[in-house]
Order: sequence, then structure tokens, then C-alpha cells
Amino acid sequence: MEPYTVTPGDAPLLVSMPHSGTYLPPELEARATPEALLLPDTDWHIPELYDFLEGMGATVIAATHSRYVIDLNRAPDGKPLYPGASNTELCPSTTFAEDPIYQAGQEITESEVEGRRETIWQPYNARIAEEVERIRARHGYALLWDAHSIRSELPRFFEGRLPDLNLGTASGSAADPGLANLLEAVGREAKQDLGFTYALNGRFKGGYITRHHGNPEAGVQAVQLELSQITYMDEDPPFPFREDLAARVRPVIAGLMQTMLAWAELEYG
Repeated sequence: MEPYTVTPGDAPLLVSMPHSGTYLPPELEARATPEALLLPDTDWHIPELYDFLEGMGATVIAATHSRYVIDLNRAPDGKPLYPGASNTELCPSTTFAEDPIYQAGQEITESEVEGRRETIWQPYNARIAEEVERIRARHGYALLWDAHSIRSELPRFFEGRLPDLNLGTASGSAADPGLANLLEAVGREAKQDLGFTYALNGRFKGGYITRHHGNPEAGVQAVQLELSQITYMDEDPPFPFREDLAARVRPVIAGLMQTMLAWAELEYG
């Protein structure tokens, strides 16, 4: 199976979905624990939640493989995103709940990590770079939105309940502060009008994709949204999508992205 799918668009916007894939190769599936086979740490239903992207003219790149195969949003050398905090590996060995992914004696080898890095991780991130350059060549700038979601409560990574909308710009190095301020204003409005909570560069500041591909000085603005899954789905197996919930949060996500597009048109136009 190819490591990703691409849906082309004409707008200066590229949307990455690195953790929405669910495919496990047979050799991994045979070695996985029952807990891992449920794929609990998937960014579930992200393409369905972002069903407005075609109307915005966005280009979309979406992973096909599960993050348990390899995490496309981690550095290729496995360097931790958040030193001093709990981090998951490039090829995870445990779930977020710290259950083993592999059966005893069936753990991943270093040669397997290298193979997955070459055949899955590298093509995905290379395609992001290619699309960013294509968009920038056409429009003079490029906007990269990294779309994620996560369970609302995960003691391994944070205490209590996560804010609903977690925006990350790598503490300002991946996107212009003026853009970040406008996105934060959308978050404040969503809190006031709909009760959604939000954070900017809080527990989640953006992963490898945001940090590596974002380059404001070169006209590449990158933002990550880590969305609490409680806003659009049931968080327990079989993890069903909830359109009644999604209908409330989807316009907020679209509004954030429209704000990004409008800011860039003024900034670069």
C-alpha cells in the first residue's frame, strides 16, 4: 500500500493528516497485542471532520498507515519533541495508555525501523516539501495546516482534560505572531459563543511537520491543530464519529483556516 494519498487543490493551502491512517501491514498485525489492534491512538475520522476542504480548494495529503507502523510527525532520528516529558518513539512500542504494541518476543528491530523510515516516513515528508514548494512557486507563499486529534484525557501526557482546540506554531517559529494572534482570537470567540476551550502553544506546540516545514521568513506558515476528540466522536471503542457533535466544531475549524487564508492574502497579496 502507498504511504499516503494526495487530493490536489488550487488554493495556497496544504493540509496534512499524518495520523489518520489505520492500515497495519500483515507482519505487524500478526505481532500486535489485542490492545494495539484496536488502534486507540488514531486521529480518528479526520478526513470526515474536514469534509469542507474541497470547497476551500486545499491540497490534502493523508497517511494510509497507522501511526503504530511509524509516526510521520516525529523527527527521523527519534529526537523527543518535548524533552523532559513523556514522548512516543518514531516507531512506537507502547500505546498512549502505555500498553505494549507488540507481543512479548515480537518487538520491532532497528532494521525494521530503518525500513519504515525509508519507505513510509521519507516519502510522506518529502511530498509535503514538494507540495509546499509547488504552492509557494504558484502563489508566492504557502500555508501548511497539520490536522490532528487526541483523546481528551491522557494522564501520560497531561493532567486533567485537554483544551478542545490546541493550536501550535512551535512557539512562534513556524508561523507569524500576527497570524497566531488572529487564530487565538477565533479560539476566544469559539469559547464565548460555543463554550469550546482553546490554547495556543500550550501542551501541544506542533510536532516535526510544523517545526520542520514551517518557515515564515521564506513565506511558509505552518500551524498544527490538536483537537480534543470529545468534540466530535465517542472516545471509546469502536470510536464512532458523531455528526451531532462534529456539526458544532467543524465551523470553528473551517473558520480558523479561513482566517489563515484571509491573513495571508492581506500579508502577501
